[in-house]
Amino acid sequence: MRSILADTDRTLLGVTIFLVCAGFIILMSASAPLSIKYFGHSYYYIFHQLILSLTFGAFLFFVGLRIPIDWYRRYALIFLVVAIVLILLVFVQGIGFGAGTAQRWIRLGRFSFQPSEMLKLAFVIYLAAWIRSKQNHVATLWKGLIPFLVLISIVGGLLINEPDFGTLGVLVVVSFLVFFLGGGNTRQVIVAGIIGVVLVGIAVATVPYARDRLVVFFSPSDDEQGKGYQINQARIAIGSGRLWGRGVGLSRQKFYYLPEPMGDAVFAVFAEEFGFIGVIFLSGAFFLFLIRGMVVAGRAKDQFARLLAAGITLLVVVQAAINMGALSGLFPLTGIPLPFVSYGGSALVFLFFEMGILLRISRYRLS
Repeated sequence: MRSILADTDRTLLGVTIFLVCAGFIILMSASAPLSIKYFGHSYYYIFHQLILSLTFGAFLFFVGLRIPIDWYRRYALIFLVVAIVLILLVFVQGIGFGAGTAQRWIRLGRFSFQPSEMLKLAFVIYLAAWIRSKQNHVATLWKGLIPFLVLISIVGGLLINEPDFGTLGVLVVVSFLVFFLGGGNTRQVIVAGIIGVVLVGIAVATVPYARDRLVVFFSPSDDEQGKGYQINQARIAIGSGRLWGRGVGLSRQKFYYLPEPMGDAVFAVFAEEFGFIGVIFLSGAFFLFLIRGMVVAGRAKDQFARLLAAGITLLVVVQAAINMGALSGLFPLTGIPLPFVSYGGSALVFLFFEMGILLRISRYRLS
């Protein structure tokens, strides 16, 4: 293991280890009430998360560390096609299943899998490879921006049909940033971004649950016991933490007041237990992750590696920013988990894979 991690960015490795460990501590507390309710003891969900981390997560982490970066460029299209096929399987009766109005999972024996987690990484890999192949035309309209928008539209259509607007939002933001970093024309990117926001807004207006979240965002106090229940309970949890927090394990909102306390809303539990100071430390860790990830991108040997490193870094940080911002009332609720912290097998396993790739790129420096 020591030789595999040799020459990787030590600061990036350190902040990743910190986020993973902090995530387990936070999740141990946040998941305890539901674990007791359904399984009779407080450790079921954290054990499940640990097992996934130490098996599938660790395996893919070391796979990411070992595979040469150029391999991802050569097989980027295959990776994307596989991810799209898996997304399509979500809609196949007997294979795909959902919760509420969302159809986002497929069943593999005793395991369930969320293909959109794979799609995010696959699309970033393909986008980085595509930009490299079109590096002399990226700033043009017909050979750069238009094909890029077609790619986004194809993937976006699949996610809207699930529907999964949270993942769509993350992927669109990250993709536009990677396209811009790859040489996209600034004016064209801004105009396309505005049009994209309008189109996503129209799509949101056609889906009842997404429309409700948008209404709640603008008027959170109108239906506190109904549509606005989650955001108001999250605000109570965050406000109750004050400066120093109630203390580890002492959250009150996680006891069946706050929906999804170990999933989308785990940040609210964290803020209640660790307070404003804890939020500053966690936000600082993600900010340091952003800085080191972009440093790794800047030192990479070629454009593909640079864009892939930037894309993976942005996937993590944008997702964290949206999750924490939504629970704080800065954005509409999206259902996006908090990286390294929220409970969820698919997200965790692919996050480990992404970290392996990013640390591999940190060894792939300019000479």
